[in-house]
Amino acid sequence: MAKKQMLYTQQGYQELVDELQYLKIEKREKIKNDIAVARSFGDLSENSEYDEARNEQAKNEARIKELEELLENAVILDESNIDTSVVSLGSTVKVKNTDSGMEFTYDLVGSNESNPMEGKISDQSPIGAALIGKKAGDNVSVETPGGTVHLSVLDVTRTQA
Repeated sequence: MAKKQMLYTQQGYQELVDELQYLKIEKREKIKNDIAVARSFGDLSENSEYDEARNEQAKNEARIKELEELLENAVILDESNIDTSVVSLGSTVKVKNTDSGMEFTYDLVGSNESNPMEGKISDQSPIGAALIGKKAGDNVSVETPGGTVHLSVLDVTRTQA
C-alpha cells in the first residue's frame, strides 16, 4: 500500500531532518552509555535502570523509524511560484474575528507541522482550510467545534523561516 505524501514547508522539513540527525547521533550515543552504566550494576533481571534505558532505546528507535518514513514521503512546498497575496500553505495570515474584534496571526503549515500554541495551524484544520485561497479584505465563516467563527482577512504574507 502506497504511503500518503505529506506537504511540508522548507522549515518544517528541515526540523524533521534535524530531529532525525539528533536522535541517530547524540541520543543513540547517550542511550548506549546509559545501558553500559546500567549493566555495570549487576543482575539485569532486577535492574530498573537497565530496563528504563532499554525502554528509552526502543522509543528512540521507533521515533527514528517514524521520522524516516515521514521524510521518505515528504513533499516540500516550492514557494518560488506561489502568489503571495493569496493564503496558501507557507502563508502568514492576520485575521480579525468580526464578532469579538480580536486579531490573530496564523502560519499555515502542513498537518504534521501544526502547533496551535505557536500559531501554526494546519491547512487541513477548519480555519486553515477556510482561509486557503482568500486574500486581504475577504471574509469567511468557519464551522469549528466551538461554533461558527466569522473572520476577516487583514493581511497575507509569506512565512519567514
